[in-house]
Amino acid sequence: MTHRSFTNLLYLGKRAFTILNRRSSRLPHVLMGAQHIASQAESGFKPSKVAVVTKMTRYEFEQQRYRFSELSEEDLKQLLALKGSSYLGLLERHNIHTRNVEHIVESLLKEGIEVRLVKRGEYDEETVLWADAIISAGGDGTMLLVASKVFNKDQPVLGVNTDPERSEGHLCLPVRYTRAFPEAIQKLCRGQFRWQWRQRIRLHLEGTGINPTPVDLHEQQLSLEQHNQAHRITLMEAQLDSLSKPYLLPVRGLNEIFIGESLSSRASYYEISVDDGPWEKQKSSGLSICTGTGSKAWSYNINKLVEQAVEEVLWIECSRKMCLNESPNACLFLVTDEYNRSLVFGPEESRMFFSIREPIVNRVFSSSRQRGFANRVCVRSRCWDACMVVDGGTSFEFNDGAIATITMNEEDQLRTVLLEN
Repeated sequence: MTHRSFTNLLYLGKRAFTILNRRSSRLPHVLMGAQHIASQAESGFKPSKVAVVTKMTRYEFEQQRYRFSELSEEDLKQLLALKGSSYLGLLERHNIHTRNVEHIVESLLKEGIEVRLVKRGEYDEETVLWADAIISAGGDGTMLLVASKVFNKDQPVLGVNTDPERSEGHLCLPVRYTRAFPEAIQKLCRGQFRWQWRQRIRLHLEGTGINPTPVDLHEQQLSLEQHNQAHRITLMEAQLDSLSKPYLLPVRGLNEIFIGESLSSRASYYEISVDDGPWEKQKSSGLSICTGTGSKAWSYNINKLVEQAVEEVLWIECSRKMCLNESPNACLFLVTDEYNRSLVFGPEESRMFFSIREPIVNRVFSSSRQRGFANRVCVRSRCWDACMVVDGGTSFEFNDGAIATITMNEEDQLRTVLLEN
């Protein structure tokens, strides 16, 4: 490619970003992986007591879901078939998960480590206090659940993907350690690993009629109750005992916080202040605030560009001139990739990234910044039946009058392990 063509590529990239972000400055460019700062372990680490928290497989979920119907296995098989699900397929994945969990436990026991095996529904504060380290045996969802209850930043949390073929496991050890877990233990003992400190989000709740009682969305699914009914159980008690000062909620967000109406077709109405700036009335389909860890997850997919959108913008603005005549695919890739990479930042960075989903902008409602980095976000609810959901698993009622202050604190960092392949 000639120097002039390359210059044109850069020019078109900048023009495309200007079109897409006329009302806000361009997001700071952060290369993927460039900010993944982790400290080399100074010595080996061998815990004496380890809690292994296991996920609920889909097979177990279906069994629990119909537990009150007293279905036989044959009845369950027929019911799953009616829904287009394979009973044998679910059972096979369940068995794979179970064998890998057994492998983890046996490997720990052979090293003389005391093990406590805990189902996700039994995972509680007492388990956390008992353990020197906690292993999440499942996928990213199980890792998020495990992390939410750990408040000691010196307590390591490891994730092992127990079904790599069907589960992502970005927060887990490399997939080869699923079957070679003894090797992972030996590397930990020899200090052949790095500590990865992951920043997390803390939440203070205040205002009129707030309800700080959490709802486990996974358990709520099994109960077959509507989400708002689950929250209403303690609403009146909470209203009569409104908190006089900000209340620190007993969870920490490793990936993201989402605020919005429970009914997704209803617009969410709220006021927002970023970094102690002026309050702004907004209506949108919800608000997401993520950490560096979560910047590759939901937040990334909310904000990312696809090549089709970039192509359409460039067609309109540039009329297929300049570098598009020489290398259209290269130009599309450059613009799309550069923008999308700017959405990702390191897990250890003490800042958050907020995203206003599909803001409604008119004479009454504005959205001066649809997305951006922040150190502090305050949200006042004007919603009817809204929730504040932490990492997709724990929900708090967040209706008219409730105020959330969303920040980070060094004491909330999560200590995780990086092992090379």
